[in-house]
Amino acid sequence: MIRLTEVTKRFGAITAVDRLSLQVEQGEIFGLVGPDG
Repeated sequence: MIRLTEVTKRFGAITAVDRLSLQVEQGEIFGLVGPDG
């Protein structure tokens, strides 16, 4: 299992990710696709 809790990522004044929480269980497949594919 992978668990992220309230993750925030900033680049200077730009907040790219704000308080992201997710959990991926064993055997699950997860993909995160942004605007550039």
